[in-house]
Amino acid sequence: MQNEMLITDLSYAQLESWLATLGEPAFRARQVFEWVYRSLVSDFGGMTNLPSSLRERLGTLAEVQSLELLETIGSANGLSQKGLFRLHDQETIEAVLMYYEGRRTVCISSQVGCALSCPFCATGQSGFQRNLTSGEIISQVLHYAAQLKSNGEMVSNVVFMGMGEPMANYEAVWQAIQVLNDARGLGLGGRRFVISTAGLVPGIQKLANEHVPVGLAVSLHAPTDDLRDRLVPANRHYPIVQLIEACREYTERTRRRVSFEYALMDGVNDAREQAQALGELLQGLLCHVNLIPLNPTAACEYRPAPRASIMAFRKELNRLGVANTVRLARGLDIQAGCGQLRSRLGSVPG
Repeated sequence: MQNEMLITDLSYAQLESWLATLGEPAFRARQVFEWVYRSLVSDFGGMTNLPSSLRERLGTLAEVQSLELLETIGSANGLSQKGLFRLHDQETIEAVLMYYEGRRTVCISSQVGCALSCPFCATGQSGFQRNLTSGEIISQVLHYAAQLKSNGEMVSNVVFMGMGEPMANYEAVWQAIQVLNDARGLGLGGRRFVISTAGLVPGIQKLANEHVPVGLAVSLHAPTDDLRDRLVPANRHYPIVQLIEACREYTERTRRRVSFEYALMDGVNDAREQAQALGELLQGLLCHVNLIPLNPTAACEYRPAPRASIMAFRKELNRLGVANTVRLARGLDIQAGCGQLRSRLGSVPG
């Protein structure tokens, strides 16, 4: 990338202000915004209703596209597609396009690596490099939006479940959501977004008070502090009591249920007694539990729970009246767990 400035790093108001400093009228912001988010052009040369002199000038000052696609892997069933992307500083991130009945969901990254060090997560095992900018976050969505558009389709949902902890990069994540929500562009409704967190309570509290009703998913994975301290080290700072209280605040303010992600690991967190403890913990909370067979990594000591354990766990939650689903395993053949493709390829040469 020649220029450090990204158009996608700017909100509509910021784009309008920046163009004003170049002596351009306010309507130019709408033109550029529509080219980027509706027409999905990736360079200024394609913005044909702008004067050629302005297109050339913009090209010397900024960039539209911030990502270089290095590799794409598609699942055998055609329902998942993972991309490995290089950033301007040679760091790499992943994003996944998933096909569902009536939905096209993009799972995106918010950081390069992750500082939370969850022992079963490939991203956590790779360490933390830096936060992504809002433009780098948005660019992942635009890449797949352009791909889908060529087939007459569009992105319907965006989930922040890729590399990194979104709540640890809250400002950039929230600006990306606001831009993608803007009706003058892509116009994705607030309910089309889900932010997944390992349980950073201050971020959940912020989200509860935002004006756009974004969904919340919490990576829980254990019903007790002693086990969750091991599986999700962030629990040492925000223990389960604080976490559940923040989730209650979120549901009360937004009237939206919380999704709890629970990766079932053989002999670790899949016992009937643990299901009972989980069910009792979530009593009275507007929520849904996604039971997920662990997607193991090469360096992970944990193994997926057997199907019999999963179904027994689910039966206990059902008995206690806790809504739950066994999530379909998607993308095992494309290393769809966040950070797996990146870690398999190691550092990518520039």
